[in-house]
Amino acid sequence: MPPVGKDSGVVASEGPAADQTGQSALSADDAPFPLTDVDRWVLSLTDEQFPYHDWQDMTDIIRRNDLSTLKRKPSDLRKYMKWTAETKAEYGSMTNYLLCHRLPHTWGKPPFVPASLVPFEDPSDYRVLINDWPYGLTSDMTHIVVWTRTIIATDNTVGDMTSESRGHVTDFVHRFFIEKLGPGGEDKVLFFKNWVALQSVRALEHIHVIVRDVPPDVLEEWTKELECHRLAN
Repeated sequence: MPPVGKDSGVVASEGPAADQTGQSALSADDAPFPLTDVDRWVLSLTDEQFPYHDWQDMTDIIRRNDLSTLKRKPSDLRKYMKWTAETKAEYGSMTNYLLCHRLPHTWGKPPFVPASLVPFEDPSDYRVLINDWPYGLTSDMTHIVVWTRTIIATDNTVGDMTSESRGHVTDFVHRFFIEKLGPGGEDKVLFFKNWVALQSVRALEHIHVIVRDVPPDVLEEWTKELECHRLAN
């Protein structure tokens, strides 16, 4: 990726970019969440100039824990900024929207009371969903988010997972995703948790799972709503 700055070889747009509907998108200064330097660089690009993350790139980024380099496609980032601003204006917060439309109503409202204090131990405490706003990945990959009402402990520096938390998450990813893919499954699954400073939805715990070459029926099985997520009639 070219360096961010005046010598990047990329000319920033002069005014608010338009999304694919022709409507003006938000400028970087009006972003409804903190933008990284990478985000600002992406906003200077067209979709045609954008370098997609491939599997090797994602593997290297996650291995280095270099999560600030993850990026969305320019048009998707602009849409995400616009949608986030509109959603916060309507619902007051992203948390309110997610609890209303995407996450189990059995969770109630924060502060949550999980069935287990161990992250991802009890199925009623987590919900697996396809990410509505994925990173800019090549077409062989799918971006999944696993939301949980159980606290995932982080350190007090950059907000990265503690070693104990990472162990719980690793066990869950292996049990829920890798084992269900059978032999070679470990070569098709990556996971990470954004540092607190990089999260656009900070009030709800979640991890990211990236999978490749997984058929639609398996994705559907992973993301189906469970009975424990439904309110009793």
